[in-house]
Amino acid sequence: MAGTAGWSAADMPGQDGRTALVTGANSGVGYETCRALARAGATVIMGGRDEARLAEAAAAIRAETPGASLEVRRLDLADLDSISTAAAGVLASGRPLDLLFNNAGVMAIPQRRTTRDGFELTFGTNHLGHFALTGHLLPALLRSGAARVVTVSAIAARWRSAELVDVDSEQTYRPMRAYAMSKFANVVFTRELARRAAGTGLVAVAAHPGVSPTGIAREAPRVLAAANVLLRPFLFQSTDRAALPSLYAATHAGLTGGEYIGPTGRGESRGAPGLVRLPEHADDPETGRQLWDLSVRRTRVDYAFPN
Repeated sequence: MAGTAGWSAADMPGQDGRTALVTGANSGVGYETCRALARAGATVIMGGRDEARLAEAAAAIRAETPGASLEVRRLDLADLDSISTAAAGVLASGRPLDLLFNNAGVMAIPQRRTTRDGFELTFGTNHLGHFALTGHLLPALLRSGAARVVTVSAIAARWRSAELVDVDSEQTYRPMRAYAMSKFANVVFTRELARRAAGTGLVAVAAHPGVSPTGIAREAPRVLAAANVLLRPFLFQSTDRAALPSLYAATHAGLTGGEYIGPTGRGESRGAPGLVRLPEHADDPETGRQLWDLSVRRTRVDYAFPN
């Protein structure tokens, strides 16, 4: 479906008085998302594993946007205790959370590794970590009355290998299959969250950035790193452009929940943000229920929606 021609971060409505939390905030799409939100007047909570790098990123944004309202919060999505602690700090303020960007991710880890809680690292970080974070933050999101949760997926969510089977890769570990599966889970989670949150004022939208040299594949094999360099001039779009689908998903007035936003150019690799087609089977209610139940069992985080 066609995107909004020429839509840019400057077209966002003002975000004064709104609070946003962005994971993976110190680099790539997360950093560009924080920059744009700060310019628009939002209070931005910058979440990430490395507080020093977060502080550097915040300083760079303040240099560009004097008076930017920024907070730095340590948040390791591969550690359920870290997620719980970070969310508790946000909840303790008592303020609403208007925007949550489930943005951080890992990709193409060469050898199978696990999170602190024993989950395969890619699925555990990209899906389970964000599932737990969103659940912990639900009271603050519902307090907003008009919150949006934007979960960032990827083109890989459409790959045939993305089917949710052996999510811990215990039988066979293939780096890009694990990544594709986690990104498919991001979309399935969004659709299921949209169904469960209906009538609460909470809107869940998925987005993908197209193809951009964001650094997510820094641990990938050398062949992927080489492809990154060779294809950059022909296929990739800049990280500020790659952040536009997330910003559009968070602020465009016409979205009601469950949509998938991405670049609308050829192959969805680049272009103006707009509605794009869902991965096959991502909207299957049974798939959504099964992923939700698995996620609750693994993370021990349930969602308390009002009756």
